[in-house]
Amino acid sequence: MNGDLSRVEAEPDGERHLRITLELTVEVLDIDALQAAALAELRDPGHGFDESQRREQSAAVTGDESGASALQWLIQPDHVRGLIEHIDEVEPRDAVLSVELAEDLDEDEEEEEDQ
Repeated sequence: MNGDLSRVEAEPDGERHLRITLELTVEVLDIDALQAAALAELRDPGHGFDESQRREQSAAVTGDESGASALQWLIQPDHVRGLIEHIDEVEPRDAVLSVELAEDLDEDEEEEEDQ
């Protein structure tokens, strides 16, 4: 966890907004199973996709050999909000999620060990 906390100024209406930044690196153990789980999620009628949209999203999942597109489909907004749901003094305002290929992971780990 980063210990760099900077002073937060109050908004004109007295509200304070804090941005939580979390970095998590995962190893894909089974790309086929990950993509299959994402495709199953895409078939859920609750997403409201028409057939063309579903095909487009499915092609993005199966065409991404890193697994990032599949993983992004499997992480639900409620999962992220779960990080703070037990804290009554805050309310989530906005959330952005991105999943991307982590490059040079070995170099990043070596830099952390050197510090």
